[in-house]
Amino acid sequence: MVDLAMQATHAETPAADSRLKALSRFKLSDAVFGALARLSAMTVLLILSGVILSLIIGSLPTLRAYGFSFLTSQSWNPPLEKFGAAPSIYGTLVTSAIAMLIAVPVGIGVAIFLTELCPPALRRPVGIAIELLAGIPSIIYGMWGFFVLNPFLQSVLGSGLSLFTAGLVLAIMVLPFISSITRDVFDTVPPMLKESAYGLGCTRWEVIKNVIIPFTRVGIIGGVMLALGRALGETMAVTFVVGNANRISANLLDPGTTISATIANQFGEAEPGLYTSSLMTLGLLLFLVTFVVLSCARLMLMRLERRAGA
Repeated sequence: MVDLAMQATHAETPAADSRLKALSRFKLSDAVFGALARLSAMTVLLILSGVILSLIIGSLPTLRAYGFSFLTSQSWNPPLEKFGAAPSIYGTLVTSAIAMLIAVPVGIGVAIFLTELCPPALRRPVGIAIELLAGIPSIIYGMWGFFVLNPFLQSVLGSGLSLFTAGLVLAIMVLPFISSITRDVFDTVPPMLKESAYGLGCTRWEVIKNVIIPFTRVGIIGGVMLALGRALGETMAVTFVVGNANRISANLLDPGTTISATIANQFGEAEPGLYTSSLMTLGLLLFLVTFVVLSCARLMLMRLERRAGA
């Protein structure tokens, strides 16, 4: 009996050793994977921190020379080293506002049609068309705006390259984002809520107005703000059609400029010193505004997800 027990013990020892080796390999692979994942996350944070730090350092000469008056000054004269961000800020806000005024109602309407009214045979083709619009490069929108929309508006309104044209092109660009996000948000509405409303005798419009939109209001706002972040930072399409005039005008049909268009047009010829620093300051302003807008949008979408999960 003793011999049999010893033989069984010797037989189990290699199997136990192999299990221990396999377990140690798994632990090592888990440790390596965890280290690589943490390194990837830290790399992203380091890149973001480096971008912010470089913008701040590059903006210091302008902030020392002009202070907050840089935000309110309308002067932009590189030979005299006089710079002001007011026209660029004004153009950015105006074109983004025009884009949102046009794209938000249309985008929400498209989402309502796709989720509540669209026949099943049309739902997929329309959805694919929206996704294709979202994937078109911005320079294509800019070329279309310059060669097609600009002559048309010139003949109809008497003005082609303008803040209004830039806002219209931006509206077309952000429309797919608003409609796609809003459609996904509408899909989070519990079917029981809609069925209960229909059971009470509500019409389709009453269900949309009193059930779907109130339930998804936070998500809709979050999607709109994500689209606003895209509109604020758009460069190439706006540069084609905004007119690139460094001035403030109450007439939306007049040419103007935006922060991104000013940077794109002038950074290549900017000389070291206040000129380059002023453009870096514009970049810092655009980064901060976009960061705040996108952060608010993410918080709103997270709030909607928690509400849907509850």
